[in-house]
Amino acid sequence: MSELITMALYQPHEGKEKQLTEVLKIHIKTLDAENLITSREPIRAVSADGTVIEIFEWRSEQAKDAAHESQVVMKVWNDIMEIAEIKSLSSLEESKHPFPNFMPYAL
Repeated sequence: MSELITMALYQPHEGKEKQLTEVLKIHIKTLDAENLITSREPIRAVSADGTVIEIFEWRSEQAKDAAHESQVVMKVWNDIMEIAEIKSLSSLEESKHPFPNFMPYAL
């Protein structure tokens, strides 16, 4: 059972920035309550185009898969998908450079 570091990237739809922040306030708490992530403190950042990056650690591959079976987690993820586009790291301009830098993102 090895842990996995993941990066979730969310670009809020226009005018939905505050709503995304509100949903992200419960995202990590929900994953933790379902015992799916480790106690490692998540890191949050924002790219120049407003994409929010959330970095956290799954307990295991099985925990990551179990998240997709949790109705509680899926509710939060569906809320996120209603107000933001899920992005890949390669879609960010910063990823085209070595040692990309991002601004801190506070909830």
